[in-house]
Formats: sequence, C-alpha cells, structure tokens
Amino acid sequence: MPRKPWDIVFTAEPAEVTALRRAMRMHLGVWGLDELVDEAQLCVSELVANVITHVGPGTPATLAVSLNGTHLRIEVHDPDTRALPVLGDAGLDSEGGRGMALVDALADRWGVLLRPDRKVTWCELATNLTAHDGHMTAPGVTRAEALLGFYATVQSPRRPEMSRLGPAAAEETAIAAITDFLHWFRAHGRDPDDMLDRAQMRFDSERVALPQRRA
Repeated sequence: MPRKPWDIVFTAEPAEVTALRRAMRMHLGVWGLDELVDEAQLCVSELVANVITHVGPGTPATLAVSLNGTHLRIEVHDPDTRALPVLGDAGLDSEGGRGMALVDALADRWGVLLRPDRKVTWCELATNLTAHDGHMTAPGVTRAEALLGFYATVQSPRRPEMSRLGPAAAEETAIAAITDFLHWFRAHGRDPDDMLDRAQMRFDSERVALPQRRA
C-alpha cells in the first residue's frame, strides 16, 4: 500500500484543531492505520495547542504527516525558532508543559528541529506495520495472506510463482476468492447477501475488540 506523505497549511487557532483531527482520522483510515487514530489525534491537538499557547494565536503553521520506516511521524511547523516546547510535570498545578508531557507519554519518541526559517516539533508513534508499504500484523491478516497464496496456486497450478502476488494481483485474487465463497453459499442454500452482512458484522465487532497497540 503506498502511503505518501501529506501536509496541511493552517492558522494556529483552537477552531482549526477539529479539522486537523478529522484530516488525521481520514488519512489514517486510508492508510489502514485505524488503531493509531486516537493517539495520533491527541498528539496533533497537543502540538497545535503548544503553538497557540507559546507562539500565539493566528500563527501560520503546517501539519505534516509521513511514515519513517514503520513509525508514524507527525510534525507541526511554525515560524518561531525561540519558543521551544517544554516537557513539564503533568502532576503540577501549572498548565505549562502538560501538553508535551502527554505527547511524551503517547509517542515512542519526539523532538524539535530548528531550521533557518522555522521550528519543527515532531513525534513518532510505533505501528504494527511489517514494512513502510506493508500491512498491519494481525491474526486475521496472517490467515488471509496464507489463504491468498494457496488460492493463487490453485488458480495457476502450473505456475507456482503466481502464489507470490503483487498488491494489484492480490486484490483481484481476494475478490475472486470472495466471489467463489458466495457461489459456495448459494450452492448450499444460503443467501449470499445475508452471509456478507454477517461477515461485515463480525469484521466490525473484531475491529472494536482489537487490543490497544500499547499499554
């Protein structure tokens, strides 16, 4: 799956945070990284709040998101190279630094880069990706991979190399397998639409029940 870097230019105002969180949710869904949505949205909120509080409302800024290996990298760029983020004690009455303490607790790592014209505050969240353009590791995904390899071999028994599928071929093979299962259900007197609905319900319930990535 190609996961191209993306960025959004915005004005550092509280009203902008909701739109940035929505953009993060949408892109992570497209990337197949739904399990990171809550943590990534919190990091975006805190990094933007840090700009609003310590640089000032109305500051022109940029949210940039990419993958660094198998880590999700979130950056917020602003033009003030003097107001550096401070990691405070979240247990103190003072609000100063509490946002970065939350980022520190959520992220695997974070830091600040100083450029001639801007400051880049970044954090990285670990994923369960097998590679930058790979898929998430999960029992259902592993079983599906094994089934697709077997199914491709059955489709082309004289070409065993076809069991090693590229992304496009794997997608078409998965669709062919689903179609064959629907034929199998119909042959056994079952309603294919009902079976699809049941599969969707199970899929949705398993997504909700997925364990958190980290404690």
